[in-house]
Amino acid sequence: MSTTVVEPAAFDEARASAFEERFLRALNDGALCLMSSIGHRTGLFDVLAGQDTPVTSGALAEASRLDERYVREWLGAMAVAGVVDYEPSTDAYELPAEHAAAVTRAASPGNLAVYAQYIGLLGAVEDEIVRCFGEGGGVPYERFGRFHDVMAEDSGETVLPALLDDILPLVSGVTERLQQGIRVLDVGCGRGRALNLMASAFPASRFTGYDFSADAIAFARNEAAERGNTNVEFAELDVAHLADRPDQEGYDLITTFDAVHDQADPLAVVSGIRRSLKPDGVYLAQDIKGSSHVDGDIGHPLGTILYTVSCMHCMTVSLAQGGRGLGAMWGREQAEDLFREAGLREVEVRELEHDPQNYYYICRP
Repeated sequence: MSTTVVEPAAFDEARASAFEERFLRALNDGALCLMSSIGHRTGLFDVLAGQDTPVTSGALAEASRLDERYVREWLGAMAVAGVVDYEPSTDAYELPAEHAAAVTRAASPGNLAVYAQYIGLLGAVEDEIVRCFGEGGGVPYERFGRFHDVMAEDSGETVLPALLDDILPLVSGVTERLQQGIRVLDVGCGRGRALNLMASAFPASRFTGYDFSADAIAFARNEAAERGNTNVEFAELDVAHLADRPDQEGYDLITTFDAVHDQADPLAVVSGIRRSLKPDGVYLAQDIKGSSHVDGDIGHPLGTILYTVSCMHCMTVSLAQGGRGLGAMWGREQAEDLFREAGLREVEVRELEHDPQNYYYICRP
């Protein structure tokens, strides 16, 4: 009996060289994200963009009230990355207007520096994630110290600017109903920024927000008071027990904004939403745009960062509670199956042209 000998494929030097270059770019870009997060959090991007002429590190440090030595090193990183322009003859730096349009608070909702914060936030729990790779389990919410801060800023870049004019109109007639007065619930409301915006915009409607985080709920209540929103209330609640509340009434509209995939028991959450809807109510769910199959996500413009956030936050916080660990990239197919399993018979999937990150599921009982 003869045997076939399979010769190993020839080592492709060009492919190896191209991958090495790609990985070196990744190392530089990862470092750039860390320094961009610092530039955002310290306000350095904003102050530098506000200068009429190029400035030295000393002048920028004085204007931003920061330590010059740290500002100088930050500027060095920004210069070699091509983010800021550097003039050696005057030892001065400038943030071009075209770059400022992507990394300053004035650029919102197009401030990409907001998202750079996720790299440092996730890096802070890397040791615990590595442990989970060996032992299983997960990393609980409380280990992500600035998570609600960053998510609130993220929401300010994505959900809030589009909510009234783009997201809500995806549901036919809902804006008119909100103006007339209906009951609205936001499940997993976080700091309540979306709900407070709606409460201000539609004073005839009544709004309720639930989240398990005491800090987030306190923030939401404070913002409601500052806005003078008397038509909104917030409460701490494990939303897996949504339908168990004795005072639960039927809602005309229920929303979730990226709040399903990281739940310990997402089916219980969505089933509770289904039971809390009026017979003619609507459930509007924003969730991450992705496929339930990896090959469907190859070429996704945000695929790498979304899988990373999924692994190092969304999936692990669910597993830490003994949950399913769906992760952010659970995908459209699993999402539609879950919504239907929870008793939502009509599931329509919509997209917004300006938003490559999310699907919008319009669900009816």
